[in-house]
Amino acid sequence: MIEDIRKKYNKDFTEAKYNAFIDDMNNSAGVNVDFRICETPLFLSKELTAELTTACCNLIEQLDTPEYRKFALGSVPKGLSAPNRTEEHPVFLQIDFAICSDGAGGFIPQLIELQGFPSLYGFQVHYDDVFRRHFELPEGFSPYYSGFERGSYVKLLKETLLGDSDPENVILLEIEPDKQKTLIDFTVTEKLTGVKPVCITDVIKRGKKLFYESGGKEIPIQRIYNRVIFDELIRKDVKADFSFQEELDVHWVGHPDWFFLISKYSLPRLTGKYVPECHFLSDLTEYPADLENFVLKPLFSFAGLGVEVDVTKETLDAKKERENYILQRKIEYAPLVKTPDGFSKCEIRMMFLWNDKPVLVNNLTRFSKGKMMGVDFNKNKTWVGSATAYHPV
Repeated sequence: MIEDIRKKYNKDFTEAKYNAFIDDMNNSAGVNVDFRICETPLFLSKELTAELTTACCNLIEQLDTPEYRKFALGSVPKGLSAPNRTEEHPVFLQIDFAICSDGAGGFIPQLIELQGFPSLYGFQVHYDDVFRRHFELPEGFSPYYSGFERGSYVKLLKETLLGDSDPENVILLEIEPDKQKTLIDFTVTEKLTGVKPVCITDVIKRGKKLFYESGGKEIPIQRIYNRVIFDELIRKDVKADFSFQEELDVHWVGHPDWFFLISKYSLPRLTGKYVPECHFLSDLTEYPADLENFVLKPLFSFAGLGVEVDVTKETLDAKKERENYILQRKIEYAPLVKTPDGFSKCEIRMMFLWNDKPVLVNNLTRFSKGKMMGVDFNKNKTWVGSATAYHPV
């Protein structure tokens, strides 16, 4: 994004530095990162940083209305709503943008997806900590926003997760956390906040109260930082001692319903210059003439599962539960980051914590040279994978 910074970074980069960076990332966390880390972060210009912030504000204005909340109720599948949701907004909000050409020599963010579900709030701190030990950063650049730096960000994250509870009474809930690709995030989150990961099948229910075992004792659970993805819970037919749909004496940090309420279901509702054309498949009486320029996404899937890039009339006609799909105009990513073997494309996730108001705190980036962002489209490629974006503050 900033030519002189990119030239210097690429000139100074070595495989030995990168390998030492990855080794340090693994060793200092105590577990190995189980997804590819890109050889470079993104260096954002002031102009694109401002554009991203404007895009986020524009979308939040559309989400934070009585009209949107009424519309979103249709996103929760029958029988999956959890009781006792009192808040009118999510605690965690992620907005994913592709970085695209604006046609005039600059760049513009285009909305890909958004979710009212947590992301790598711990790992992104770890990434920055380790990166600074191995690579030189331009003076005055930060991955944090809204006036935060590392210490104040961790303080807010800890306050958000813990509330008034002791860390031992707060858990990060997941399905077999030790087998998840995001285990390193869980481990780092525990180091930063004291909140330990607990498998959903290890939770004990007594009446309306929940417990987990630690040191031979049953520890009461007062708050749950929920990282369970519903489609994985259903797909794996996980047997737990409780269900999300029960009345429980526990506070959800991130009520489970927000997994649906702000999700791909939101996309056809949103408008503006940052939002590509999008429709519920069930709403279409005729298909766009240029179907080759659209992508089909199932509403209830995660991490790109089930996305169909090569769409035809026959593809769409074959779909049975048409209300469970969206048809979204393809986004043309800009060839953004110059690398030793061509350009990488990039998308950026803007990460919010929303207690009394939505606060932009951090970000993560994903780089790709393939047809899509996923691992399957970037095998045997370099200068792809996850990182962060640094911007001038």
